[in-house]
Amino acid sequence: MKFTGILLLLVLGNFMGAHAQTVTGKVFALNEKKQKEPLPYVTVNWIHTSVATFSDEKGEFTIPADKIKDKRLVFTLVGYKSDTLQVTGLTPVEMTLALSAIVLDGAEVVGKEGNAFISSMDPKKIQVITSTELRRAACCNLSESFETNASVDVMFSDAITGAKQIQLLGLSGVYSQVISENVPLIRGLGSTFGLNYIPGPWMQSISVAKGASSVINGFESTTGQINVEYKKPAESEKLFLNLFGNSHGRLEANAYSAYKFNDKLSTMLLGHVSKNGKPFDANGDLFMDIPKLTTYNFLNRWDYMTSSYDSRLLVKYLDETRIGGYLDFDPDTYSDPSDESIENHTATYGLKIRTQRLESFWKNGIVFGDQASVALIVSGIYHNQDGFFGINKYKGEQKSFYSNLLYSDALKSNPNHKFTAGLSFMYDLYSENYFRRDFTYLYQELGIPAQDASPDTLFAIYSQHDTTYVRDRKEVVPGAFLEYTWTIPDKFTLIAGLRVDHHNTFGTFVTPRLHVRYKPIEVLTLRASAGKGYRTANVFSENYSVLASQRLIHFSDELGQEKAWNYGINATYDFKLFSRAAQLDLEFYRTDFQNQVITDLDSLPEAVYFYNLNGQSYANSYMVQLTVEPLKRFTVLLAYRVSDVKVTENGVLREKAMVNHYKGLVTLGYATKFDKWKFDVTTQFIGKARIPDTDQIPPDLQRPGYSPSYIQLLAQVTRKFKYFEVYLGGENLTNFTQKDPVTESHAPYHTHFDTSMVWGPIVGASVYAGLRWSLK
Repeated sequence: MKFTGILLLLVLGNFMGAHAQTVTGKVFALNEKKQKEPLPYVTVNWIHTSVATFSDEKGEFTIPADKIKDKRLVFTLVGYKSDTLQVTGLTPVEMTLALSAIVLDGAEVVGKEGNAFISSMDPKKIQVITSTELRRAACCNLSESFETNASVDVMFSDAITGAKQIQLLGLSGVYSQVISENVPLIRGLGSTFGLNYIPGPWMQSISVAKGASSVINGFESTTGQINVEYKKPAESEKLFLNLFGNSHGRLEANAYSAYKFNDKLSTMLLGHVSKNGKPFDANGDLFMDIPKLTTYNFLNRWDYMTSSYDSRLLVKYLDETRIGGYLDFDPDTYSDPSDESIENHTATYGLKIRTQRLESFWKNGIVFGDQASVALIVSGIYHNQDGFFGINKYKGEQKSFYSNLLYSDALKSNPNHKFTAGLSFMYDLYSENYFRRDFTYLYQELGIPAQDASPDTLFAIYSQHDTTYVRDRKEVVPGAFLEYTWTIPDKFTLIAGLRVDHHNTFGTFVTPRLHVRYKPIEVLTLRASAGKGYRTANVFSENYSVLASQRLIHFSDELGQEKAWNYGINATYDFKLFSRAAQLDLEFYRTDFQNQVITDLDSLPEAVYFYNLNGQSYANSYMVQLTVEPLKRFTVLLAYRVSDVKVTENGVLREKAMVNHYKGLVTLGYATKFDKWKFDVTTQFIGKARIPDTDQIPPDLQRPGYSPSYIQLLAQVTRKFKYFEVYLGGENLTNFTQKDPVTESHAPYHTHFDTSMVWGPIVGASVYAGLRWSLK
């Protein structure tokens, strides 16, 4: 009844949302037989404006109309002649682009954009990852969508829960705003496993924006924004099925069906079921390398679109159970071990986490006047997480409500000047309880050095006390914002934004942001950005390794609001190499914290300290990326990124732990004619990372100061048939793994038991296979 009531409230409460008047269409090119074929990745924009979009894999596009006065669409794609189309009415339009070929030794050479590309029209640095790019690797969910991407790193947050976290610009993903169709998605308690909650086949595209994002979407983005576009019912296959399995016992099934009632109303139902029930322990530390996992995930959406009114409603429900720990762990027969078994360090250890999550948003928009539109987004999230980590217990609940009212218009005297103003409201109610049994051993109480104590003395006496940590809080944040856009067609765009919010705990704060795009010549795009971001830390959900370990927990002061400035510059140069289109991209971003909640694992290996920043904390990120097509249908991406991240801990400025010094990436892709066969290979070069200090624990448990550098290899072959395609691939084919991800794994109730020391792959080489079938 609880979920039924919540769903009813969300559906009744989410009465309006955001979408403007749109024009749809399709872009074609003529093949060798002069027949029309859909042309993907074409830039489509209204002439003399910055309003733009891209055609998808089927050549289809949808672009906001906003009652544009000059209704001419410009179509651009490297290797094709740009063309302009006059739009009359809002009926679907068609455009056929002609080749702009370079003849070399009798061969026709045509430029072509890749499956992941940098938006040339947006002032913000945005890399678009299409669904075609997602199919180049085993993309089973959002956390696995960045294997072929140099900007985003994904790693395990601990050694036993299977939770993954991303890093962008050298910092944890919690400083990036993860949204779905411009609605807040992964935040709060959902940040722990939230990247697993979006199946790969559900995603139409992923847009990765670096640096501070628009003030329209809130104040929380600091290092970037990741926007996930779900499949749309009006554009998707009538029926789709994806089956996946790998050599480690992971099985998945994804299916969706779309139905159009008429030209205005359409709906879609998506389902996902996955199970990993085969425990294994390749490194011999007694623990499952991958937790047993059962997930049920369902989504239903409704779209209603007319010439002046659009509405989109989405409801999503997830139920997931994770079981990890010792190989022989059985949660059905598990009970708290006695004090005697803890003292002897032989008790079994396991974890079980059940997550139930309900999401909903409803977005509506109305267009009126010459350039004006008004829209309202309303969304809600209910998240419940309940579980235990050995003898420690955790229960968390989150209820969130979000609304965003927007008004957009352009100056009647000059449509190149546009503004968007609005009001927002955010409400979060968190309830977190963590019951902890702490054990303080003799040498810690009396200060006896570990190396001077015999094993009998070291473990003979301990004291025990129980602690319940309550992290309940309520956040109420109303806000107002204004964003101004000035465009000089084909040359210059400036977006200046300012928002003011009032937090019920932290008071009033101001968020300024600025983005500039300049094209001095046709082939060169320069960008610069600056902005501020704020967020409230969720120390337990963002540090699950602490819950799964036996580190003592210390909160040294009242944790404040995190604040940081981000600055970035970027240059993108399009040129010809091997007589084909190529692109070179250079970037630099810096993040400076004014306040940060520090998670200190260095001061004492047996403890974790949470406190506010007192000193410097910054991150510098440098990256160069080259995309070329040396041969027809053969693409190469080369990228190299350097991260310089430092933080002040206990009065000392030092390298931030678990941040790799560098990352190199080489991706190779080849497709035969008509994409009948596809071959993809990705090589990752991962640099060393500092490991938290362990010099105060017994020598046999100590870790080196830095992790080693290593290489990972991924490969996939895809065979396409008329109605379906099959694929076979492998991950971590170098079979490189971290041999000791769990500290003192044989004594899970001793204070040295630690699951947070993860710097590399836990799972060795794996082989996977799958099938995709669709009915158009």
